[in-house]
Amino acid sequence: MAVEGRPAFGFKVVCPGPDFAMLAKTVLSLGLWLQFAVGQDTPERGPQPSISNSEGDLLFLLDSSGSVSYYEFSKVKEFMWDLMRPFTIGPRDVQASIIHISTTPTMEFPFDRYQSSGTLQQAIRDTQQLMGDTNTGKALSYAKEKLFSNEAGARPDVPKVLVWVTDGFSTDDISEPMQLLKDMGVTVFIVSTGRGNYLQLSAAASQPPEKHLHFVDVDDLPIITEELRDAIRDVIHANHLHAVDITSSSFRLVWPELLSQETGYYTIEYGPTDDLARKRTKQVSGAHTSLVLSNLAPETTYEVALIPESNVHYFPPQTTRVTTLAEEVSPVQVLISESGPHSFHVSWAPTLESVVGYQILYGPLPGNSVKLLEVNGKHNSTTVENLTPNTTYLVTVTALYKSGKEKSLSAKACTQEEGSKVRHLRFEDMGPNTLKASWDSADGKVLGYRVRCRRQIGPSSVLSVSPQVHSVLLTDLASGTMNKVCVKPVYKNQPGKGLCRMVHMQPEAHGYKHRQRA
Repeated sequence: MAVEGRPAFGFKVVCPGPDFAMLAKTVLSLGLWLQFAVGQDTPERGPQPSISNSEGDLLFLLDSSGSVSYYEFSKVKEFMWDLMRPFTIGPRDVQASIIHISTTPTMEFPFDRYQSSGTLQQAIRDTQQLMGDTNTGKALSYAKEKLFSNEAGARPDVPKVLVWVTDGFSTDDISEPMQLLKDMGVTVFIVSTGRGNYLQLSAAASQPPEKHLHFVDVDDLPIITEELRDAIRDVIHANHLHAVDITSSSFRLVWPELLSQETGYYTIEYGPTDDLARKRTKQVSGAHTSLVLSNLAPETTYEVALIPESNVHYFPPQTTRVTTLAEEVSPVQVLISESGPHSFHVSWAPTLESVVGYQILYGPLPGNSVKLLEVNGKHNSTTVENLTPNTTYLVTVTALYKSGKEKSLSAKACTQEEGSKVRHLRFEDMGPNTLKASWDSADGKVLGYRVRCRRQIGPSSVLSVSPQVHSVLLTDLASGTMNKVCVKPVYKNQPGKGLCRMVHMQPEAHGYKHRQRA
């Protein structure tokens, strides 16, 4: 099937290859490290202007599990304090708390314990890592209770902000507890310092993800501090009506708790500032503190008024202006994963209500053979099957909009070699402290073999040999020791599967024994 008239508007190569951008990133990380290495205390970054007229409860969800190194944990603590430094801390200003992600979630301190910048800074410095499992879902459910708990020092009438700093890994589900938090009006910021799943984290963060989701190495956290701080300030600035989760067609209004179910209701009036004749009205009970307004026009500024209708007290109306984002497009990212000899998985983001379906075109490179898959517009992934091993494919994902428009994005994908594993690793005694390791050749176009020997006594060694060579001599193997030998084939487009054996060198005159790794 020939493809004409459908250019790929974006192109992302996902096959292995040199990443020249890493050089600049390494230089930047080195510069930051040298700046921070002067002392062990929180690094000074110059005077920060004080931020007042802000009121909110800020909760840090801190990954304190065993998947985070001590160094990473200390850098995250520096980042947390640097983020908080300019804010005025106090019962009528900003309050902060920390919940540890571990086997069991733990609150480091309640919101109302530290009421000054100095005491909060010391509390963050004194925070110790707990280790354990990365049960983020449990921690989120625990956070939902504490963010609205008087016992934890939380205030009922202030904006709530959650900052989740993660290495991108969780042992339990986060989607349901995170959605419950957002439904309760909590604004969620996520900072991923590892290889987090973009689709999962962008769905977990408040919208739009480009404002609420950051991917950054732990050494580069200072780069995003100011941007994240400004975004938090936008949420907690004053105790008034404000908007969060802004998209091209909707936003969520959040306001302080002024009424109750028994004392009244709220009237919300909203319309485009340049055409107030199109004003619309909604009413919700006094128990509400948030409302989603949808079916809005993209790139449009709306005038919004919140009118508390109370039968007990008079509350003045609150107003705000909100500008919707430009119309969203999809896909803006295509990811290839789970590549095998005959298949790979294709996913894309975001999924939009304005898209009715997706077409996935794929074919080998070079070549003109193209096949088509059609996917429902509510889905964001599919598996491409019946492929040729060790082949590069061009994959194009095209979104079909209700309006008739189309948007395409392409990526390259590489299938693996078939049977890419070394077989029958064996050993032969070649004299004192010396063995000959031999193996049968692996399938496919092998570029060579890498032989690693981890000695119980003495240094480890790595040998690289050509694809025609299927044996090596291993020397300096001390008698009476247990040594590990691994042989792995090397391919052009994907890693091969290695085979390992444990080799026990018997005392001299008794030879050796070997056994397969358990």
